[in-house]
Amino acid sequence: MPKPAAELSTLAAGIMSAGTEMTQVTARFERIKARPAYELVADEIERQILAGALRPGDPIGTESELVKQFGVNRSTVREGIRLLEQSGLVAREASRRLSVSIPHYHGLATRMSRALILQQVTFRELYHTSRALGPGSIDQAMDNRTEADLEALEANLAHTRKMQHDAPAVAELDAEFHKLLDAATHNRVLQLAKEPMSMLVRPTTAHIITNNPGGIPRLIEAHTHIVDALRRRDRDKGRLWVDRHLRDWKAGFERSGRDLDSPVDVIVHGRAVSEEPQ
Repeated sequence: MPKPAAELSTLAAGIMSAGTEMTQVTARFERIKARPAYELVADEIERQILAGALRPGDPIGTESELVKQFGVNRSTVREGIRLLEQSGLVAREASRRLSVSIPHYHGLATRMSRALILQQVTFRELYHTSRALGPGSIDQAMDNRTEADLEALEANLAHTRKMQHDAPAVAELDAEFHKLLDAATHNRVLQLAKEPMSMLVRPTTAHIITNNPGGIPRLIEAHTHIVDALRRRDRDKGRLWVDRHLRDWKAGFERSGRDLDSPVDVIVHGRAVSEEPQ
């Protein structure tokens, strides 16, 4: 018996509604994107390195050997190796053999510093982060510093006194002082965490010193007390002078006419993150 027109209309509406719901459900998912083969090659080699199957210095073979092992063409292997070389996980020897390497702090920090610049981090953010990490760094240095660390810091301090009338030289020596201070912690995680930020602090300090060379004696005074506190393992004095030194840094930035909330890339101009390691 034929269905009434009203019933057929209701049935059609139900079918259309179900189709719409299916379309809506399907629309929630994105199209699957296949990853390039060279990324898979790089990922597999990196996985072996991070799992400890390949250690620093271990050979991973030549491009020709990797072509056979992965069953891909040479250009795919070459692109995968290029990614690993850029990350510092693989190095190419003179014999053109490839071996596992340890990423250098500078290379990792440079990429992170660029990311911070792209995020338009401000001087205020740098300052507060420095104040947060400063006490922990000086405490670690108090516990772990060696005589060699103290000698390096004292040599830097003597050189800074000698060059105190040369503002650009003092700015470079200040950057070296803080790098030596971080090294005295003998904590690689802390050093690696601070390095990207330090590469942005460096040009701001140069800007401050260049615009206010009269602040150099106070910088030298702070460095002198910090080194003395390290030698005596005087934790309270060390924390006090690190904090004073950071407050002077902030005051100098304000005196230079800069806004604390301005992005540091205005000062950096890419210089601090484009230098090669010495």
